[in-house]
Amino acid sequence: MTDRANLISDMNDRSREVFRRVVEGYLESGGPVGSRTLTRMMEEKISAATIRNVMQDLEYLGLLDSPHVSAGRVPTQMGLRLFVDGLLEVGTVTDDVREKMEMTIRDEQTDVGGMLDRVGSALSGLTQGASLVLAPKHEAAVKHVEFVSLAPDRALVILVFADGQVENRVFVPPAGQTPSSLREAANFLNSLVEGKTLGELRTTVEREIKTRRQELDNLAADLIENGSAFWEGDGTSYERLIVRGRANLLGESSEAEELDRIRSLFDDLEKKRDIAEFLELAEDGDGVRIFIGSENKLFSLSGSSLVVSPYMNADRKIIGAVGVIGPTRLNYGRIVPIVDYTAQLVGRILSSKA
Repeated sequence: MTDRANLISDMNDRSREVFRRVVEGYLESGGPVGSRTLTRMMEEKISAATIRNVMQDLEYLGLLDSPHVSAGRVPTQMGLRLFVDGLLEVGTVTDDVREKMEMTIRDEQTDVGGMLDRVGSALSGLTQGASLVLAPKHEAAVKHVEFVSLAPDRALVILVFADGQVENRVFVPPAGQTPSSLREAANFLNSLVEGKTLGELRTTVEREIKTRRQELDNLAADLIENGSAFWEGDGTSYERLIVRGRANLLGESSEAEELDRIRSLFDDLEKKRDIAEFLELAEDGDGVRIFIGSENKLFSLSGSSLVVSPYMNADRKIIGAVGVIGPTRLNYGRIVPIVDYTAQLVGRILSSKA
């Protein structure tokens, strides 16, 4: 960060303005910005040849790149990071955005999951990117558990919580499940659930299965182990990741290479359950964080950016995150305050429901 700050401070006014204009032009158009275009934008009246010399110096510093021999310049990943850290002018949340987000969460009858689903859809629509919402883990005690067979390779577990919420989760059961094994598994769990959260129930189940396996039908034991492993999301601190707006990213690109990168991104999102671990990076800083391109392993192949902010409960404990994914030419100045406002709004609503 210090080196980047020095780069900005070491630039003269002309170099700083050329750099800023190139980045802003790229973020607006997605294409390279040429010297002739800049001559019409610069506050100081200078020639195209002088601007080209400045851009060459900035290219030497690794801040700009020339995609084609005769084309203008685009910012490099390092240049984008420098701009975001040192020159980005963040706007304010407009009244219509505030109204849209507040209407999205106004329905008091909807459960938390439904509310976060709507937040993801609204965030995607407002930013024209793909949204991510990391939902908090449900901490209420479980009141009742039921298993329902859907197909030979799919089963549903119905979880009724002490606070009245009901959740349905699909998982892959062991082969050969029978109605009797489903009943036995549910009866076994219901004998243990009283007063326990999902995390506590899982710990108890693991211990009880070890000591009582002989009393349980093997199929029922496997069913319980498969189901309880799924409930806890492989040990993550969060319940699930909600992704909305894939069409936004696919729809704005006609380049085959760009489409392949976007497909790669969504393949990663759909396959990586450890996305929660990545989004926990948001906990390292207060407020919005911006990850550009290969700065993170998840987006290294797709060349995308993520704007993410954690949200907190009434105890100021981080319980989830909201974010927007898009190309590196995101309109950061507009999207950063929207993500920040959404995170604060979600945190405030969840705190009021607690």
